[in-house]
Amino acid sequence: MSIQWKGVFPAVTTKFTENDELDFDAFDKNIEAQIDAGIQGIVIGGSLGEASVLTNEEKLSLLEHAVKLVDKRIYVVLNIAEQTTKAAIQCAKDAESYGADGLMMLPPLRYKADDTETTKYYADVAKSTHLPIMIYNNPYDYKIEVTLDMFEELSQYPNIQAVKESTRDVSNVTRMINRFGNRFAILTGVDTLALESLFMGADGWVAGLVDAFPKETVAIYRLAKAERMQEALAIYRWFLPVLELDIHPKLVQYIKLAETVTGLGTETVRLPRLAITGAEREKVLNIITTAVQNRPELPRDSWGVEEEVDVTGVS
Repeated sequence: MSIQWKGVFPAVTTKFTENDELDFDAFDKNIEAQIDAGIQGIVIGGSLGEASVLTNEEKLSLLEHAVKLVDKRIYVVLNIAEQTTKAAIQCAKDAESYGADGLMMLPPLRYKADDTETTKYYADVAKSTHLPIMIYNNPYDYKIEVTLDMFEELSQYPNIQAVKESTRDVSNVTRMINRFGNRFAILTGVDTLALESLFMGADGWVAGLVDAFPKETVAIYRLAKAERMQEALAIYRWFLPVLELDIHPKLVQYIKLAETVTGLGTETVRLPRLAITGAEREKVLNIITTAVQNRPELPRDSWGVEEEVDVTGVS
């Protein structure tokens, strides 16, 4: 099995009703907008998807619903964020049986595993599933870095295919390419470094503010890949104040507020998170509404469905 690890993969938010249940109607509206904009796949149950407060049953219910909704128009990638190898392997097996096309994997949570432990964790899960895997390399937030030497060891597993590059060191894109060529697809995972990473050769973008601004995100990606640098840069400069909401501890609340402003979501979060209020809310709203009021005109060939994603034999 394989995934074309290129294009834009929104890390989608999980929608909740006021009664704290999964809101599939709001979820569906957002996903359809993403598909219409021309994204390649979605990542569900990630940090932005409030994975830490979802039950296993909710994650699988969301996965099952998403697979049915997209009906192979795009890829569905499930995030694995577990504390034990046993739980991660079970999550991978469940994802495969529920129809996921691939997995994104954080290193072990809570316990700061060393290099050998981390590498074995990824290897054990890779050996347990046929699904393609994208390693989430984010030492800034999760305190464990997957080094180049660790990727060298993991390269023996063919279903470890990609990395979500979130080290916040854009030079790491070049280091990966210099060391491994095209062995691993590289998807930038930090919104505020996205264009820089694409210019350096990243294959795709696991994006956050795409949840509220899908067309603009896809346009930046496509223009960059078409080497239409000035057009991509103009949109990116407009977008950057909003993209900075993605690198704040309250990114979930901020991005859900942006989704609400653009009509693509709801603001409801799950406790212990609370919706932002007061001066903080006014500040974030001003950033979002200023962007909306000054939305750039996008080249028509820079977004929209270009071709169907090839998912033959994927799931």
